[in-house]
Amino acid sequence: MFPKPLAAAFLFCAIALPATAGAASPQGRWLAEDINGGGVIDRLQTTLELGADGKVTGMGGCNRYMGSATVTDSAISFRPMASTRKACSPAVMDQENKFHAALTTVASWRIEQTKLLLLDKDGIELMRLSKQD
Repeated sequence: MFPKPLAAAFLFCAIALPATAGAASPQGRWLAEDINGGGVIDRLQTTLELGADGKVTGMGGCNRYMGSATVTDSAISFRPMASTRKACSPAVMDQENKFHAALTTVASWRIEQTKLLLLDKDGIELMRLSKQD
C-alpha cells in the first residue's frame, strides 16, 4: 500500500482532476448572463452555441449570427460573424453590439461549475454565460 502522505496526495488528485481536466469544454449552447460587467436585459436571449467542428451560431438578442471559432485547451478566438440585419429597439441593439464587440476581444475561456467565462488577453472576464444543454 502507499505511505500515508502519498496515499493522501493520490486521493486528492483523483478527486480534484475530474472537475478541472478534460471534462470541461466550451462546446454546447450558452446563454449570456453578463457582458463586460454590465449585466444583460432580462428575458433577452443572447446565446452562443459552439460546435465540436468550430462552428458558432446563436442569437445576438435581435439577430441570428453564424461563424467559426478556434478552440484549444484554454484559448479561443472568434472569427468575424455573419448576421441577419433586423432592427430592434435601441436597448436590444446596444446589448447585441456589446456582445459582438466582446467576442472580437476574447482570447481564452474557463468553465466554473455551469458557467462559461470568456476572457480577454489579460484574463479579465468579458462575458459570463450559463449552460443551456
